[in-house]
Amino acid sequence: MKAKHASKIFMVIIACIVAYIFLLPLMFMIFTSFKGIAESVTSTTLLPKTWTMENYVELFSNTATSPVLRWLGNTAVVTVAGTALRISTSVLAAYALARLPVPGKSFIVLSLVWAMAIPEIVTFFPLFYIFKQIGGLNTFWPLILPSGSGVMCVYLIYNFLMSFPRELEEAGFVEGASVFQVLWHIVLPSVKPVVITQAFIIFLGLYNSYLWPSLVINRNETRTITLGIAALVLGENYTNPGLMMASTVVSVLPVMIIFMFANKYIVKGFTQSGIK
Repeated sequence: MKAKHASKIFMVIIACIVAYIFLLPLMFMIFTSFKGIAESVTSTTLLPKTWTMENYVELFSNTATSPVLRWLGNTAVVTVAGTALRISTSVLAAYALARLPVPGKSFIVLSLVWAMAIPEIVTFFPLFYIFKQIGGLNTFWPLILPSGSGVMCVYLIYNFLMSFPRELEEAGFVEGASVFQVLWHIVLPSVKPVVITQAFIIFLGLYNSYLWPSLVINRNETRTITLGIAALVLGENYTNPGLMMASTVVSVLPVMIIFMFANKYIVKGFTQSGIK
């Protein structure tokens, strides 16, 4: 019993050390954001000697060059609209492939697997050319519309639906429900953890996206938070680590809050995705 108890204590210590290693950059970012410019440049300690909010005050007061709230609003519009669009199209496409008599279904599913092997970056030039031709640059449309297609999301939801019992859907059809009513009232509540997990992954991808937005957005008022933070870091604030860290904390905070509320569904979604 003593050996078993000692092994548990040892595992807890190892887990704490690993957690500290992974959390150290996050703690450094948060604590540095509360340091003044002189201390943030010269300090060798993690905790600030003098706590100050001047970095956050400067960040939110200088709305001409760093409209952080506007960048967060732009990011919210892009991520929410893009996530909703991809989830909607993915659920409809996956259900059609899993249940409806679609011609060439096997070839379509195989094409999805092939499409997942194509790097996303190879689509950037044709997409950029299309949006340039229709005058869509420096708007939200290049950031939202391409999000409507996601073969990985379609394939994962399709695989889960293949193991979903058809008897539940047939009971709904017997009661006179339509295909969309069965999908909305029977299928979606059952696959909600998987859909929420995919939605969170899509949300993170859109929220953290930098390369594609940097190609189609070059106006300060239409930037997303990642473009805005990059502009701050690469600009004159490069000499002020405290202000850089404060802007990074502001950009990370919404994702952390969303993850806290969605954590239960994400874990459940990953668990159900692995059960066949």
